[in-house]
Amino acid sequence: MNIANAIRKRIKHYLKVKNMKVWDLCKMSGIPCSTISTFLSGKTQLIKIDTLLYICNGFNITLSEFFNDVTFDEAE
Repeated sequence: MNIANAIRKRIKHYLKVKNMKVWDLCKMSGIPCSTISTFLSGKTQLIKIDTLLYICNGFNITLSEFFNDVTFDEAE
């Protein structure tokens, strides 16, 4: 699994765990829905670290919590 797919998997995991929709995440993180949706759909492979930080803030977690998962042990 590449790193972009691992990040997508974690974002989708937290959407489910936090019982949030993409729209909720956009509102809580301040990131435009088009940015998050484009990344989650796979239309883009790149996500900036500051964007990911805002996403984590929207989930009320730290970057460390986000990356603390076996998913990233297997990422290339």
